[in-house]
Amino acid sequence: MLIDRAEIYICAGKGGDGCVSFRREKYIPKGGPDGGHGGDGGSVFAVADEAIETLLDFVGRHHWRAKNGQPGMGKNMSGKAGEDLIIALPAGTLIYDRDTDILIKDLSIVGERICVARGGQGGKGNIAFASPTNQVPREFEPGTDGMERWLRLELKLIADVGIVGLPNAGKSTLLSRISKARPKIASYPFTTLRPQLGIAELSDDRRIVLADIPGLIEGAHDGAGLGDEFLRHIERTRAILHVIDVGSDLATMSPLESYNAIRQELSRYSEKLADTPEIIAANKIDLTGGDEAATELEQALGRKVLPISAVAGKGLPQLMEALWTLVHKAKTVPQTDAPSSLPVPPHKRPA
Repeated sequence: MLIDRAEIYICAGKGGDGCVSFRREKYIPKGGPDGGHGGDGGSVFAVADEAIETLLDFVGRHHWRAKNGQPGMGKNMSGKAGEDLIIALPAGTLIYDRDTDILIKDLSIVGERICVARGGQGGKGNIAFASPTNQVPREFEPGTDGMERWLRLELKLIADVGIVGLPNAGKSTLLSRISKARPKIASYPFTTLRPQLGIAELSDDRRIVLADIPGLIEGAHDGAGLGDEFLRHIERTRAILHVIDVGSDLATMSPLESYNAIRQELSRYSEKLADTPEIIAANKIDLTGGDEAATELEQALGRKVLPISAVAGKGLPQLMEALWTLVHKAKTVPQTDAPSSLPVPPHKRPA
């Protein structure tokens, strides 16, 4: 099950209190202060982990807390620092502050790490307050509280190619033929209810990651059908594969009308998504009139249309090579990551 949204409460650890203590040793009648400092509280870190694929772990657990620092002790012994809490998230997760709606970090690269809540600092023990005029200090500092906040997590799948099209265009069938993904396939609309990922293996150890998006219909931006809720999963893709049914009796629009309807929905959702490089695949050419319809669509659009049959496997090698060329070309254009507004802080003992 793909869970792509969650809200969690995080709380960093509290710093330990400083200690008030004095030396009590044999043959040392005037022992001085020896109260140690409290330990720093643990911080909360978010890390992009390649082993995590969804936000399912956060559906039943909403509260995440780091360990508190231990208080200082006598004999100038500092308390143990609280253990940091590491929250593993799937790559592609957007981390927002729920209350301010500020984007904290886009964890788009596996291994990326960010501190989302700083631990509290440990307090000073009375040894820090000793001076020539205050030789028996009884002052100490309490530890400070750790940071706490609510986060909103949104997952955007990381794929090279996003597959779009009307319901029953054959997107899931195509994904199952070019990868090892096994999406649900049936002859009724909206068979795909959640985005599906697949990895296509090409010759010379080349790979393309594809994301199959639930079918769109006209008016999706207003909530028609399944709406455009899942289009965010292909916002970061480098290319779009637009699959059009050109031969089935199930099609409710002409191929040209189908193409224009989907393009309109993409444009209304995001200008950036509408400008993403695109390959058009005319599917189901194995059915009667499919080849002719594909040719007519190409002439009407004035651009290249690749005729394929996902069921029969026709044209798939040519399609994959075209996708690889487009993705490889797009990768030469650098993509900027969302800036982090909360850098990882070092633990420092107060002076």
